Amino acid sequence: MKGSGAPNQAPPDKVLVRGVNWLGDAVMTTPALCRLREHFPAAQISLLSPSWLAPIWEHHPAINSILESTPGESPLRVGRRLRLQKFDLALVLPNSPRSAIETWLAGIPRRIGYARRWRNWFLTERIAPRGQAVSMRKRSAREIRQLSAEDPLLVAQGVTFEPAAHQVYEYLTLISALGGDPSPVPPKLVITPSEAKAAEAKFHLTALARAGHLLLGLNPGAEYGPAKRWPVERFAAAARAIHARTNAAFLIFGGQSDISLAASLEAALREPNPGAAKQSIPSLNLCGQTTLRELMALLTHCDMLLTNDTGPMHVAAALGTPVLAFFGSTAPGLTGPGLPGGAMHRLLQTPTPCAPCFRRVCPIDFRCMTGLSVERVADETLRALTSQKTKTPVSPKC
Repeated sequence: MKGSGAPNQAPPDKVLVRGVNWLGDAVMTTPALCRLREHFPAAQISLLSPSWLAPIWEHHPAINSILESTPGESPLRVGRRLRLQKFDLALVLPNSPRSAIETWLAGIPRRIGYARRWRNWFLTERIAPRGQAVSMRKRSAREIRQLSAEDPLLVAQGVTFEPAAHQVYEYLTLISALGGDPSPVPPKLVITPSEAKAAEAKFHLTALARAGHLLLGLNPGAEYGPAKRWPVERFAAAARAIHARTNAAFLIFGGQSDISLAASLEAALREPNPGAAKQSIPSLNLCGQTTLRELMALLTHCDMLLTNDTGPMHVAAALGTPVLAFFGSTAPGLTGPGLPGGAMHRLLQTPTPCAPCFRRVCPIDFRCMTGLSVERVADETLRALTSQKTKTPVSPKC
């Protein structure tokens, strides 16, 4: 029955969700959080998040309160803090032993999560791994070399996965264990109009937008490693090609680790363009200059984000901004942005026998990314912008 935890069990008054630890993964948990709120509409739902990630949860309609864990804080200390809250139910989203131990130390009587080695004893309800789940196993360098030497004519058009293999279903399955609806809804984050307006004023977007008919985001980095990064010189060339056909202006995004990449991209865009009266491309480098909330607010101003497979890709999609994303060492069928199988976003990859390899660094020739041409990216961007004149608004409700 909707709203009940299990047969003959009263709905919980206070629910703790032990959140995940990475930005993209966190966004992919939001469909499950919305289904949890739908299933327990009257419950007080709190989410435990690493402090650096906590800002993304502000104003989220599925959550009543945000609890933060700080770097270096021991499970014992976290558990003691949680114990004071007197939760009835804990939903443990990560698969780590630590996440289960924290809820056990908190004395939460009902603790639900996936069955995994070293943590089963700390859960009261252990959910068997999904049959549709796909292990993201790193290929060895030897395996990659062997696969890359195969006859290209024998290689299928890339590896495909069943829709239920997507990571969002990993979290939705836990909701079904509570009796909730496991069908997916689009990932959701929330930025208020006042936040969007403040970011527009702080970073002088009005003047930049006047320089172009469109405002596009460029996200050349990827925290995981260079195997996930489309070459920065191709980002610049694609921006030039798009600007030539749309007069678009560009915002460059990224974190502290992406500063050198963003600087290279900015420099390339500022070089005189021989094909446009030697004018540079209008752009603004915001890499490393924004808070997480400001990044979110700025993404809502973009007509589209061109990005590698990384956290901001998921954030943009969850805010209703169309995404054109490049996949090489990873698989869009597993971690693509937005609603799995949805038509809002364009996900580009080059069929190669060794992809996805899930490696940080390519041991051969990086063909999965270099196979994505500037012309293809520019054409796909223009087609997407033409077919989707307006962004999809994100409702504040789940």
